[in-house]
Amino acid sequence: MAARWCLWCVSANMAVALLLSYGVPSASAQRKKEMVLSEKVSQLMEWTNKRPVIRMNGDKFRRLVKAPPRNYSVIVMFTALQLHRQCVVCKQADEEFQILANSWRYSSAFTNRIFFAMVDFDEGSDVFQMLNMNSAPTFINFPAKGKPKRGDTYELQVRGFSAEQIARWIADRTDVNIRVIRPPNYAGPLMLGLLLAVIGGLVYLRRSNMEFLFNKTGWAFAALCFVLAMTSGQMWNHIRGPPYAHKNPHTGHVNYIHGSSQAQFVAETHIVLLFNGGVTLGMVLLCEAATSDMDIGKRKIMCVAGIVLVVLFFSWMLSIFRSKYHGYPYSFLMS
Repeated sequence: MAARWCLWCVSANMAVALLLSYGVPSASAQRKKEMVLSEKVSQLMEWTNKRPVIRMNGDKFRRLVKAPPRNYSVIVMFTALQLHRQCVVCKQADEEFQILANSWRYSSAFTNRIFFAMVDFDEGSDVFQMLNMNSAPTFINFPAKGKPKRGDTYELQVRGFSAEQIARWIADRTDVNIRVIRPPNYAGPLMLGLLLAVIGGLVYLRRSNMEFLFNKTGWAFAALCFVLAMTSGQMWNHIRGPPYAHKNPHTGHVNYIHGSSQAQFVAETHIVLLFNGGVTLGMVLLCEAATSDMDIGKRKIMCVAGIVLVVLFFSWMLSIFRSKYHGYPYSFLMS
Protein backbone atom coordinates (compact mmCIF):
# COMPACT_ATOMS: atom_id res chain seq x y z
CA MET A 1 0.00 0.00 0.00
CA ALA A 2 2.77 2.39 0.94
CA ALA A 3 4.59 1.53 -2.28
CA ARG A 4 1.50 2.36 -4.31
CA TRP A 5 1.11 5.64 -2.46
CA CYS A 6 4.71 6.57 -3.15
CA LEU A 7 4.32 5.65 -6.83
CA TRP A 8 1.19 7.83 -7.08
CA CYS A 9 2.99 10.77 -5.45
CA VAL A 10 5.93 10.43 -7.81
CA SER A 11 3.56 10.35 -10.82
CA ALA A 12 1.69 13.40 -9.58
CA ASN A 13 4.90 15.32 -9.05
CA MET A 14 6.07 14.43 -12.54
CA ALA A 15 2.74 15.58 -14.01
CA VAL A 16 2.95 18.89 -12.16
CA ALA A 17 6.52 19.33 -13.31
CA LEU A 18 5.51 18.67 -16.91
CA LEU A 19 2.65 21.16 -16.68
CA LEU A 20 4.95 23.79 -15.24
CA SER A 21 7.63 23.10 -17.81
CA TYR A 22 5.13 23.60 -20.66
CA GLY A 23 3.10 26.34 -19.00
CA VAL A 24 5.91 28.72 -18.14
CA PRO A 25 7.28 28.99 -21.68
CA SER A 26 3.73 29.43 -22.99
CA ALA A 27 3.15 32.40 -20.72
CA SER A 28 6.54 33.78 -21.66
CA ALA A 29 5.78 33.40 -25.35
CA GLN A 30 2.46 35.19 -24.86
CA ARG A 31 4.17 38.09 -23.12
CA LYS A 32 6.74 38.28 -25.91
CA LYS A 33 3.96 38.27 -28.52
CA GLU A 34 2.19 41.12 -26.73
CA MET A 35 5.40 43.11 -26.54
CA VAL A 36 6.08 42.67 -30.27
CA LEU A 37 2.52 43.69 -31.08
CA SER A 38 2.75 46.73 -28.84
CA GLU A 39 6.00 47.81 -30.52
CA LYS A 40 4.47 47.43 -33.99
CA VAL A 41 1.36 49.44 -33.09
CA SER A 42 3.45 52.15 -31.42
CA GLN A 43 5.69 52.39 -34.48
CA LEU A 44 2.71 52.65 -36.85
CA MET A 45 1.02 55.27 -34.67
CA GLU A 46 4.20 57.33 -34.57
CA TRP A 47 4.53 57.27 -38.36
CA THR A 48 0.82 57.98 -38.86
CA ASN A 49 1.06 61.07 -36.64
CA LYS A 50 3.78 62.37 -38.94
CA ARG A 51 2.20 61.29 -42.25
CA PRO A 52 -1.25 59.67 -42.59
CA VAL A 53 -0.04 57.44 -45.44
CA ILE A 54 3.00 55.41 -44.38
CA ARG A 55 5.58 54.79 -47.11
CA MET A 56 6.86 51.23 -46.93
CA ASN A 57 9.66 49.27 -48.54
CA GLY A 58 9.98 45.52 -48.64
CA ASP A 59 11.35 45.14 -45.09
CA LYS A 60 8.69 47.34 -43.47
CA PHE A 61 5.94 45.62 -45.43
CA ARG A 62 7.02 42.13 -44.39
CA ARG A 63 7.54 43.09 -40.74
CA LEU A 64 4.47 45.30 -40.15
CA VAL A 65 1.92 44.02 -42.64
CA LYS A 66 2.65 40.38 -43.42
CA ALA A 67 4.25 39.07 -40.25
CA PRO A 68 2.15 38.22 -37.17
CA PRO A 69 1.13 39.22 -34.57
CA ARG A 70 -1.29 41.87 -35.83
CA ASN A 71 -4.56 43.15 -34.40
CA TYR A 72 -4.98 45.96 -36.93
CA SER A 73 -5.89 46.22 -40.60
CA VAL A 74 -3.66 47.92 -43.16
CA ILE A 75 -4.99 49.44 -46.39
CA VAL A 76 -2.06 49.38 -48.79
CA MET A 77 -1.91 51.22 -52.10
CA PHE A 78 0.55 49.66 -54.53
CA THR A 79 1.56 52.33 -57.00
CA ALA A 80 4.26 53.74 -59.29
CA LEU A 81 4.65 57.47 -58.70
CA GLN A 82 8.10 58.10 -60.13
CA LEU A 83 8.12 60.47 -63.09
CA HIS A 84 9.80 58.02 -65.44
CA ARG A 85 6.88 55.60 -64.93
CA GLN A 86 4.51 58.17 -66.45
CA CYS A 87 1.53 56.75 -64.56
CA VAL A 88 -1.04 59.53 -64.60
CA VAL A 89 -3.67 57.32 -62.96
CA CYS A 90 -1.28 56.59 -60.08
CA LYS A 91 -0.99 60.30 -59.29
CA GLN A 92 -4.75 60.80 -59.39
CA ALA A 93 -5.36 57.77 -57.19
CA ASP A 94 -2.67 58.94 -54.76
CA GLU A 95 -4.43 62.29 -54.33
CA GLU A 96 -7.70 60.55 -53.43
CA PHE A 97 -5.90 58.11 -51.13
CA GLN A 98 -4.22 60.98 -49.30
CA ILE A 99 -7.60 62.71 -48.83
CA LEU A 100 -9.07 59.51 -47.39
CA ALA A 101 -6.12 58.90 -45.05
CA ASN A 102 -6.18 62.50 -43.80
CA SER A 103 -9.93 62.27 -43.21
CA TRP A 104 -9.35 59.21 -41.01
CA ARG A 105 -6.28 60.58 -39.22
CA TYR A 106 -7.96 63.84 -38.16
CA SER A 107 -11.41 62.44 -37.39
CA SER A 108 -12.74 62.07 -33.86
CA ALA A 109 -13.17 58.30 -34.44
CA PHE A 110 -9.47 57.74 -35.19
CA THR A 111 -8.07 54.57 -33.56
CA ASN A 112 -5.29 52.06 -34.18
CA ARG A 113 -7.71 49.59 -35.78
CA ILE A 114 -6.70 50.60 -39.27
CA PHE A 115 -3.67 52.17 -40.93
CA PHE A 116 -2.98 53.46 -44.43
CA ALA A 117 0.24 52.64 -46.26
CA MET A 118 1.69 52.69 -49.75
CA VAL A 119 4.35 50.69 -51.56
CA ASP A 120 5.95 52.31 -54.59
CA PHE A 121 7.22 49.97 -57.28
CA ASP A 122 10.65 51.62 -57.32
CA GLU A 123 10.96 51.29 -53.53
CA GLY A 124 9.47 47.82 -53.08
CA SER A 125 9.62 45.89 -56.34
CA ASP A 126 10.22 42.72 -54.30
CA VAL A 127 6.77 43.19 -52.73
CA PHE A 128 5.18 43.37 -56.19
CA GLN A 129 6.97 40.15 -57.13
CA MET A 130 5.97 38.46 -53.88
CA LEU A 131 2.30 39.27 -54.50
CA ASN A 132 2.48 38.50 -58.26
CA MET A 133 1.27 42.01 -59.00
CA ASN A 134 1.75 43.47 -62.48
CA SER A 135 -0.44 46.58 -62.50
CA ALA A 136 -0.75 49.80 -60.55
CA PRO A 137 -2.45 51.38 -58.77
CA THR A 138 -3.93 48.56 -56.69
CA PHE A 139 -5.58 48.75 -53.26
CA ILE A 140 -5.52 45.74 -50.92
CA ASN A 141 -6.86 45.37 -47.40
CA PHE A 142 -4.67 43.22 -45.15
CA PRO A 143 -7.08 42.23 -42.36
CA ALA A 144 -6.19 41.92 -38.69
CA LYS A 145 -6.64 38.15 -38.82
CA GLY A 146 -5.83 35.80 -41.64
CA LYS A 147 -4.81 36.46 -45.21
CA PRO A 148 -6.52 38.82 -47.67
CA LYS A 149 -9.50 37.29 -49.43
CA ARG A 150 -10.83 38.02 -52.88
CA GLY A 151 -13.01 40.89 -51.65
CA ASP A 152 -10.01 42.52 -49.96
CA THR A 153 -8.70 43.66 -53.35
CA TYR A 154 -10.42 46.85 -54.42
CA GLU A 155 -12.13 46.73 -57.84
CA LEU A 156 -10.58 49.89 -59.18
CA GLN A 157 -11.80 49.51 -62.74
CA VAL A 158 -15.41 49.05 -61.60
CA ARG A 159 -15.69 51.49 -58.68
CA GLY A 160 -13.17 54.13 -59.64
CA PHE A 161 -10.63 55.62 -57.23
CA SER A 162 -12.60 58.42 -55.57
CA ALA A 163 -12.05 58.68 -51.82
CA GLU A 164 -15.77 58.15 -51.14
CA GLN A 165 -15.84 54.87 -53.07
CA ILE A 166 -12.73 53.56 -51.32
CA ALA A 167 -14.24 54.56 -47.96
CA ARG A 168 -17.36 52.50 -48.70
CA TRP A 169 -15.19 49.51 -49.59
CA ILE A 170 -13.20 49.89 -46.36
CA ALA A 171 -16.45 50.00 -44.36
CA ASP A 172 -17.52 46.73 -46.00
CA ARG A 173 -14.23 45.00 -45.23
CA THR A 174 -13.35 46.39 -41.79
CA ASP A 175 -16.57 47.89 -40.32
CA VAL A 176 -14.68 51.17 -39.98
CA ASN A 177 -16.71 54.10 -41.32
CA ILE A 178 -14.67 57.05 -42.57
CA ARG A 179 -16.32 60.37 -43.35
CA VAL A 180 -14.40 61.87 -46.24
CA ILE A 181 -13.58 65.55 -45.73
CA ARG A 182 -12.19 67.23 -48.80
CA PRO A 183 -10.17 70.45 -48.71
CA PRO A 184 -12.15 73.46 -49.95
CA ASN A 185 -12.18 73.79 -53.73
CA TYR A 186 -13.11 77.23 -54.99
CA ALA A 187 -12.72 76.42 -58.70
CA GLY A 188 -16.35 75.34 -59.10
CA PRO A 189 -17.92 78.44 -57.52
CA LEU A 190 -15.49 80.71 -59.39
CA MET A 191 -16.33 79.12 -62.75
CA LEU A 192 -20.05 79.34 -61.99
CA GLY A 193 -19.69 82.99 -61.01
CA LEU A 194 -17.73 83.70 -64.18
CA LEU A 195 -20.38 81.99 -66.32
CA LEU A 196 -23.17 83.94 -64.65
CA ALA A 197 -21.21 87.17 -65.11
CA VAL A 198 -20.74 86.46 -68.83
CA ILE A 199 -24.41 85.64 -69.29
CA GLY A 200 -25.41 88.73 -67.31
CA GLY A 201 -23.07 90.86 -69.40
CA LEU A 202 -24.51 89.55 -72.66
CA VAL A 203 -28.06 90.14 -71.48
CA TYR A 204 -27.13 93.68 -70.41
CA LEU A 205 -25.47 94.45 -73.75
CA ARG A 206 -28.44 93.08 -75.66
CA ARG A 207 -31.06 94.48 -73.28
CA SER A 208 -32.65 96.47 -76.10
CA ASN A 209 -33.12 93.33 -78.20
CA MET A 210 -33.92 90.08 -76.37
CA GLU A 211 -34.92 88.08 -79.42
CA PHE A 212 -31.79 85.94 -79.12
CA LEU A 213 -33.39 84.27 -76.12
CA PHE A 214 -36.04 82.86 -78.46
CA ASN A 215 -33.55 81.54 -81.00
CA LYS A 216 -34.62 77.94 -81.67
CA THR A 217 -31.29 77.00 -83.23
CA GLY A 218 -29.33 78.13 -80.18
CA TRP A 219 -31.57 76.24 -77.77
CA ALA A 220 -31.48 73.15 -80.00
CA PHE A 221 -27.69 73.25 -80.10
CA ALA A 222 -27.47 73.58 -76.29
CA ALA A 223 -29.91 70.70 -75.82
CA LEU A 224 -27.94 68.55 -78.28
CA CYS A 225 -24.67 69.21 -76.42
CA PHE A 226 -26.31 68.22 -73.14
CA VAL A 227 -27.72 65.00 -74.63
CA LEU A 228 -24.37 64.04 -76.16
CA ALA A 229 -22.60 64.63 -72.85
CA MET A 230 -25.07 62.49 -70.92
CA THR A 231 -25.21 59.64 -73.43
CA SER A 232 -21.42 59.42 -73.56
CA GLY A 233 -21.22 58.66 -69.82
CA GLN A 234 -20.15 61.96 -68.28
CA MET A 235 -22.52 61.55 -65.33
CA TRP A 236 -21.08 58.10 -64.62
CA ASN A 237 -17.62 59.66 -64.56
CA HIS A 238 -18.79 62.30 -62.10
CA ILE A 239 -20.28 59.68 -59.76
CA ARG A 240 -17.64 56.95 -59.98
CA GLY A 241 -14.49 58.99 -60.65
CA PRO A 242 -12.77 56.51 -63.02
CA PRO A 243 -9.17 57.01 -64.24
CA TYR A 244 -8.59 58.85 -67.50
CA ALA A 245 -6.81 55.84 -68.98
CA HIS A 246 -4.78 52.86 -67.82
CA LYS A 247 -1.06 52.41 -68.41
CA ASN A 248 0.69 49.16 -67.64
CA PRO A 249 3.81 50.08 -65.59
CA HIS A 250 5.77 47.15 -67.06
CA THR A 251 4.92 47.28 -70.77
CA GLY A 252 4.02 50.98 -70.97
CA HIS A 253 0.94 50.15 -73.04
CA VAL A 254 -1.91 52.65 -72.56
CA ASN A 255 -5.55 51.53 -72.78
CA TYR A 256 -8.15 54.17 -73.54
CA ILE A 257 -11.07 51.72 -73.86
CA HIS A 258 -11.96 49.58 -70.84
CA GLY A 259 -12.20 45.89 -71.69
CA SER A 260 -15.30 45.30 -69.57
CA SER A 261 -18.89 46.38 -70.06
CA GLN A 262 -19.10 47.17 -66.33
CA ALA A 263 -16.68 50.10 -66.35
CA GLN A 264 -15.18 52.81 -68.53
CA PHE A 265 -12.33 55.31 -68.68
CA VAL A 266 -12.72 59.08 -68.97
CA ALA A 267 -10.91 58.99 -72.32
CA GLU A 268 -13.42 56.41 -73.50
CA THR A 269 -16.34 58.77 -72.82
CA HIS A 270 -14.59 61.47 -74.83
CA ILE A 271 -14.17 59.06 -77.75
CA VAL A 272 -17.83 58.01 -77.55
CA LEU A 273 -18.85 61.68 -77.40
CA LEU A 274 -16.87 62.36 -80.57
CA PHE A 275 -18.39 59.38 -82.38
CA ASN A 276 -21.93 60.30 -81.33
CA GLY A 277 -21.29 63.85 -82.48
CA GLY A 278 -20.07 62.59 -85.87
CA VAL A 279 -23.17 60.44 -86.35
CA THR A 280 -25.39 63.35 -85.31
CA LEU A 281 -23.66 65.75 -87.70
CA GLY A 282 -24.12 63.25 -90.52
CA MET A 283 -27.84 62.95 -89.79
CA VAL A 284 -28.20 66.73 -89.71
CA LEU A 285 -26.49 67.01 -93.11
CA LEU A 286 -28.80 64.35 -94.56
CA CYS A 287 -31.86 66.16 -93.23
CA GLU A 288 -30.65 69.48 -94.59
CA ALA A 289 -29.89 67.91 -97.99
CA ALA A 290 -33.43 66.57 -98.17
CA THR A 291 -35.28 69.69 -97.01
CA SER A 292 -33.18 72.74 -97.93
CA ASP A 293 -33.77 75.05 -100.91
CA MET A 294 -30.11 75.11 -102.03
CA ASP A 295 -29.06 74.11 -105.52
CA ILE A 296 -28.89 70.45 -106.34
CA GLY A 297 -25.07 70.33 -106.44
CA LYS A 298 -24.63 71.51 -102.85
CA ARG A 299 -27.40 69.18 -101.70
CA LYS A 300 -25.62 66.23 -103.29
CA ILE A 301 -22.37 67.16 -101.53
CA MET A 302 -24.19 67.44 -98.19
CA CYS A 303 -25.88 64.08 -98.80
CA VAL A 304 -22.61 62.29 -99.58
CA ALA A 305 -20.85 63.92 -96.62
CA GLY A 306 -23.70 62.93 -94.30
CA ILE A 307 -23.64 59.31 -95.48
CA VAL A 308 -19.85 59.10 -95.04
CA LEU A 309 -20.03 60.55 -91.51
CA VAL A 310 -22.83 58.19 -90.42
CA VAL A 311 -21.22 55.08 -91.89
CA LEU A 312 -17.72 55.88 -90.58
CA PHE A 313 -18.53 56.98 -87.05
CA PHE A 314 -21.28 54.42 -86.51
CA SER A 315 -18.90 51.66 -87.62
CA TRP A 316 -16.30 52.85 -85.12
CA MET A 317 -18.98 52.94 -82.45
CA LEU A 318 -19.85 49.31 -83.18
CA SER A 319 -16.16 48.38 -82.93
CA ILE A 320 -16.09 49.79 -79.38
CA PHE A 321 -19.17 47.75 -78.52
CA ARG A 322 -17.48 44.64 -79.89
CA SER A 323 -14.39 45.23 -77.72
CA LYS A 324 -16.46 45.72 -74.55
CA TYR A 325 -19.26 43.21 -75.12
CA HIS A 326 -17.25 40.16 -76.12
CA GLY A 327 -19.08 38.13 -78.72
CA TYR A 328 -21.12 41.10 -79.94
CA PRO A 329 -22.38 39.70 -83.27
CA TYR A 330 -22.79 42.80 -85.42
CA SER A 331 -20.40 44.82 -87.55
CA PHE A 332 -21.13 47.56 -90.04
CA LEU A 333 -17.98 48.47 -91.88
CA MET A 334 -14.92 48.20 -89.63
CA SER A 335 -14.11 45.98 -86.67
